[in-house]
Amino acid sequence: MPKIKPTESLPKPMTDHSSSDITFITHPACLDHRMTDHHPECPERLIEIMKHLEKQPFFDALNKEMATKADRKWVETVHPAGYIDQLLGIEPAHGLIMVDEDTALSPTSMDAIWYAAGAGMNAVDAVLGKASDGTSGKNSRVAFCATRPPGHHAEPRKAMGFCFFSNIAIAAKYALDHYGLERVAIIDFDVHQANGTIECLRDDPRALVCTSFQHPYYPNSHWYGLPEHIVNLPIEEHSNGEFMRQAVHDVWEPALAIHQPQLILISAGFDAHRQDPMATVEWETRDFAWLTRWLQNQAYKYCGGKIVSMLEGGYSLAALPHCVSAHLGVFAGDEKALMLSRVKH
Repeated sequence: MPKIKPTESLPKPMTDHSSSDITFITHPACLDHRMTDHHPECPERLIEIMKHLEKQPFFDALNKEMATKADRKWVETVHPAGYIDQLLGIEPAHGLIMVDEDTALSPTSMDAIWYAAGAGMNAVDAVLGKASDGTSGKNSRVAFCATRPPGHHAEPRKAMGFCFFSNIAIAAKYALDHYGLERVAIIDFDVHQANGTIECLRDDPRALVCTSFQHPYYPNSHWYGLPEHIVNLPIEEHSNGEFMRQAVHDVWEPALAIHQPQLILISAGFDAHRQDPMATVEWETRDFAWLTRWLQNQAYKYCGGKIVSMLEGGYSLAALPHCVSAHLGVFAGDEKALMLSRVKH
């Protein structure tokens, strides 16, 4: 990694933006998935996000949608039928079934899992303008999915790391195969590597996968033998936003320039925040605002500003709502969020 240099504030976005062309997708079923007591991936994550967003001046103008359940045929583009049947077969009538040491199914988990995967497809419909039944979509510029469980650790045949279906990979396959796109890019800025997204898309060079993560850290895999369209970005323990910004310019920006995506999808993980209990990276809310604005500018450069963003990690109930608000606020042109994104370190 080159020596970190001071990073100038971002240029003005290439086009105007407003809350009215952003679709916000969620579903109450995502609150019904609950794992063990005091588990960090809990319904309170969404509850606190919603409580905070409802106070923001841009929130009322967002296009609000309820997610629909994913069509199984699209889930099967990344997960074999046998794996899906296995999950359905072990869903408990009561209590919990542990699928790995920190991931559990409850009696209402599968509904949340199907809606979380479906939200990604709904988001693609919102920004690309045509629903799966052939009717016209809203043709939004950005769509954000406030759903859980997350998905980026779910491998084709394995649930792990709080994840069951690879939501972002399913959305990418849907964009590519339903809409006929030739190239998409997934930017995963979670503090944990997107091992599941990598496994689901490693044989599909149409999908560029860029993943940042604290290293060495969970899941500590997928280092060797990866194809060129998988771009790892290890982040040093205790590193700050300045390190991230320089690394993004040095590593992700050239990868996007080569790939020329027709749609950018974001796995939006906010657990690199300094208050998050799951890691030891020291980003601030303003760093997520900066990164969002950088992604917005990349989307304007390559694909008309079209972005699908899906919630992944973020486990500080104090920090997470502010990070999500900054993320959405930048897209909406909220002056407070844009001021955060301009702050120099």
